[in-house]
Amino acid sequence: MWIALIPAIAWGSVGLISGKLGGNANQQTLGMTWGALLFALVTTLVSPGNFLAHNDMRLWIAGILSGLFWSLGQNQQFHAMKAVGISKAVPISTGAQLVTNALAGVILFHEWTTSHQLTLGTLALVILVVGATLTALRDKSAQTGGQSENWAKGTTALVLSTAGYLGYTVVVNLLKVDAQAMVLPQAIGMVAGASVFALGKDAFKKESFKNIVTGLVWGTGNLCMFQATAMIGLAVSFSLSQTGIVISTFGSILLLGEHKTKREMVYVTLGSLMVIIGGVMLGLLK
Repeated sequence: MWIALIPAIAWGSVGLISGKLGGNANQQTLGMTWGALLFALVTTLVSPGNFLAHNDMRLWIAGILSGLFWSLGQNQQFHAMKAVGISKAVPISTGAQLVTNALAGVILFHEWTTSHQLTLGTLALVILVVGATLTALRDKSAQTGGQSENWAKGTTALVLSTAGYLGYTVVVNLLKVDAQAMVLPQAIGMVAGASVFALGKDAFKKESFKNIVTGLVWGTGNLCMFQATAMIGLAVSFSLSQTGIVISTFGSILLLGEHKTKREMVYVTLGSLMVIIGGVMLGLLK
């Protein structure tokens, strides 16, 4: 059961680790994909059976497309973190991903077929939207100062990030490939996409290489997610993975010094809890 908590810890730490290691959003994305590719190569060499058993053209198409979409999602999420702060960008991004993936599941894959699923699913979506909105609320009575926030840039980045993460998951489901066997082609697509974003933008600086660590952490969470799904099912493992926003949200406040007033801390705490609750409810519907 403990292995199901590793994705939450790993993915929840990505923003904190990249924030500590430094670099711009493009360098962070590129370094992260190098780490993910290294992790994918090692895991494929250690256990090649699953990859070889499913190695066909559809696997490569799905993997590379999924990786390209992921690079868009992660790159823009890094941009959003820098524009509005990790403690606001991550809960909003998580909530938006859950909502759009749930809607895609309903519209494209007909996942909700009963009145119970429709009722509970709609309630979960409302909770997610309210929770994400709460995390973005500002204390109007607080004096302006400290870190600046660019919500015009942050909102655009969050929309593009959500679209990228949506494509990352939808492609795999549409083409019906084994997600665990797809790790290597997906990592290649991730590096290709990140390379386009970083081209001509100080890509080969020390910050990019330092962020290989971020990719190794992400890859660990990705592998453990596959293993947890096989052990305890997608619903529980998916739900537990959403609790990582607690680490990223409050870690950015405690470790990276993102300032919050007492009222804003209440907003962020309630909003994060609602995003987790909504995510768990959606997970139990799968």
